[in-house]
Order: sequence, then C-alpha cells, then structure tokens
Amino acid sequence: MPEPIPIPPLFLERMSRFLDNEYPAFAESLTHDPVHGLRVNTLKLSADEFLKISPFPLGDKVAWCDSAFTLTPSPLPAEEGRGIREPGKHPYHLAGLYYLQDPSAMSAAELLGPRPGERVLDLAAAPGGKTTHIASLMQGLGLLVANEIKTKRLNHLVVNVERWGAANLVVTNETPERVADRFGAYFDRVIVDAPCSGEGMFRKDMRARLDWSEEMVAGCAVRQTNILRVAAHLVRPGGHLLYSTCTFAPEEDEAVIARFLQEHPDFEVEALPQLAGFMPGKPEWLSLTTAPFGGNKSTEHTKKSKKDSVDSGEDCPLRGAVRLFPHRLSGEGHFACLLQRKDGPADELTFPWRSAKIPTLEWKVWQAFREETLGVDFPSERLRMQGDRLYFVPENVPDLKGLRVTIPGVWLGNFKKERFEPAHPLAVFLRPGQARNVLALSSDSREMAAYFRGESLPSEGRPGWTLVTADGWPLGWGKRVQGVVKNHFPRGWQIYS
Repeated sequence: MPEPIPIPPLFLERMSRFLDNEYPAFAESLTHDPVHGLRVNTLKLSADEFLKISPFPLGDKVAWCDSAFTLTPSPLPAEEGRGIREPGKHPYHLAGLYYLQDPSAMSAAELLGPRPGERVLDLAAAPGGKTTHIASLMQGLGLLVANEIKTKRLNHLVVNVERWGAANLVVTNETPERVADRFGAYFDRVIVDAPCSGEGMFRKDMRARLDWSEEMVAGCAVRQTNILRVAAHLVRPGGHLLYSTCTFAPEEDEAVIARFLQEHPDFEVEALPQLAGFMPGKPEWLSLTTAPFGGNKSTEHTKKSKKDSVDSGEDCPLRGAVRLFPHRLSGEGHFACLLQRKDGPADELTFPWRSAKIPTLEWKVWQAFREETLGVDFPSERLRMQGDRLYFVPENVPDLKGLRVTIPGVWLGNFKKERFEPAHPLAVFLRPGQARNVLALSSDSREMAAYFRGESLPSEGRPGWTLVTADGWPLGWGKRVQGVVKNHFPRGWQIYS
C-alpha cells in the first residue's frame, strides 16, 4: 500500500497563523479518518422511516440536517452470493433512497433555504449532492435548474438526479455566462459551490494535497470572483445568492465576498445562523495573507491600497458567513456566505415552453402503455417530446431553446414505431404501488445480485413491462416474456451513481 501524500507544510504554517490557539486541535483532527454521512431522500421516505429499514448501522443525526445521519466507519460485508451491503452499492442507493455525502457539505443547501414553488439555480452542480438536497427541500415543487459546465462530470450528475426522482429538475451543460444571457434575473435563489483549492478535503482527497500551492489558491480566487460576478445577474431583486467552498483559505472565502460587495452595492450579507460547532467569518485573517482579496502576488498587489482594505471590526458583515472545521464538528472543511439582492423592479421573464403538440399516434401509444403498465397519471400539459423521447417536465418550465439541455425533465421513455419503451428514470421516479406489473425482490437476495449482473430472471405472471423492486422500492425495468423477465437495467448505471 503506497504511503499517503503528506499535507503541505506551508498550508499547515498558514493555518497555525489563522487559528492560533485552536491550531493544535485542528492539526490533530487532520490525522483522523474523514467523516461520512448519509442523507435520506425525503421525496420518497422520511429519515425516521429509513432508520427503521436501514440495512447498515447509522450514527447520530447531522445537527444541521434533519434528514441525515453519520455513517459508521466499516460497512457490513456481503454474504457470499447474496446482495451487497456496502452503502454505496446497496440496492437502496440505486433506488434513490439516500445520497452519500460529507456532513459538512450538507450545510450549503440548508443554509440556502430553498422553498417549495421557488425558482432555484445550482450553477456548478456536479456530482449532484447539493442539487438533490435542494430538490428534497423544495419537495419536488417549483423549478430547479442544475447546470454543469464540465461535460466529463455530467454523467455523475445525470445519474444522481435521475435516481432522486424529482419532478422539478432540469439539467443544463453550459457556461455560467450563457446561462445568465438566457435567464437574466430570473431565480429566487442561486447557489455557487465554487471550484476551489480543496483544503477542506485534505483528509479524504490525496490529490488535493498534491495539487495545493499558494499560487493555486490565488488562481482559484480569481476564477471564483469571475463566477460570482456572473451569478449576480441571475438573482432577482429580493432573491438570495449562496457562495460556498470547501477551502479554509481566506483569499478564496472572505476576500472573494469582500470584492463582490465592493463591486455590487445592490447586494448585502444576510447573517447565517451560528450553529453548534460553526465559526463565524474571519475577515481579520485577510491581514495575515500576502495577497489582498485573494489576488496573485504580482507587484501591483504587493501593497494594500485603501480600496483593498477590509474593515475587520466586530460589525463587519463578513462575520455573517460561517466556517466549518473538522476539529469543531463531525465533518470536513467548508465555508458559506449568504447574500441578498436588495429589492427593486424585476423583469417578469416567463418565456414559457412552446413545444409542438404530441402527435396523435404517439399520444395513443403513450396512453395505451400508461393504462397497461402504470398506476399513476401524468398531466398532459407537462408532457413534452424531444425527438422520439417523452419527458415529464417541471410545471411552468421556461423555454430552454438556445441552451445545451441534458435533462429537460423526467425521461419517461421512447416511441419506437407503434410501441412505447419505458426509460430507466421513469422506474426510479415511480413510488411503491404505482406500477401494475411488479417483480418483487428482496434487496439481499441472489436474484437481486443477478439482476444487477444483467441476467434475466424466471418469473411467471402477466407478460409485458414489469417494474423490478427492492423490498418494494422501484429499482428498474424488466420485460416478462414466456415466464422470464428480461433484464433492462442500464449498463454502467451503478458506476456513475
């Protein structure tokens, strides 16, 4: 086993200056294993309901997230030939009953405070932890746009969104600038989980340790500032913008916010609750860095001008931010600051989706499939066709023309000549009791393991599309033909989830 990559000494020296008396406890916490958490999908069941059926032991509830628990360090091993009991590979995970996430990362969506019926944007959404959390807090109502600029990260986001089963989600693959050009000041809440130097992940990410440098910190700060500038154009008057990172560097945290407030007088900090273990923002740490406002250390920045100075007094609004440290709570390192745009006149940017009517033949084929296979209806005004695909889109979804849209809604299936073939996202969108044909498997059975291997399963019963379930929870499709359910679980789906 290779030796772990050491934490950069220069980083530790910086943190000793920042934390002073707290530094020994912080340094000692970095020698511990990272804390893992499990957040329940409350669109499908409550945290207490999951606690009753959890196939592995759970720790305490996460203090700032009612739907989440810490995980015990060692998952139970699987019995030979039977179902997997490791949390990340368990059928319940693939059925979208929970998301595995650092407990500290769960604070961002909670602090954003999205409400059902609002319009919310996750500007840098992959791999989907904050997106799925926001979807649960919105109770599947309103509009949630999850954007990811990096195509190579898109598959993880798509699979995590699909298994979550939220009816109000759209996924786009665009630059922040193109999103801003299309929507303008449209959203009630925007979250920017900015790419950062990853200092808060040093316990779990050896690559972050290897890549870290003061130059990287400075470069991240410039990139974060630019993203935040674009995000400001997407917030309606009176709306909120949450900026979060997983780094301790004040150049990437308080300095970015200070510069933003200087450039955007129509925004102000809304103080976040100082929960147990949280630390307020630390504007005074900026005086301990060599690069004001997180800029690079070129000659033009070596002297702090009056413009670059930050008042770090007790009334400084930057103290309304929060910092999470591993020596203070069960989780990794994070920073969050909530900004509110001041009230003012707003443009009513509705631009509703004006798609073509579903052709008569396809409509009849869909209705025949629904009546034969499903025990739930889908309002016709929310059904949209793209090519041969049928989607169930969010209510009052705007026209997304001109954007690279990866998911315009829940993918229900494809029209193939005079038949309809259901898509996997429809299966995990369904709730127990919403399918007429069901193959009920035990989550720890040999049949379940065979289903994940792509094997067909012997099963007598009504022919046709059949919903495969794990202890009653919808998991995927099969098609029963002559006493055998042919497997339609998508290859590779387990890897991305």
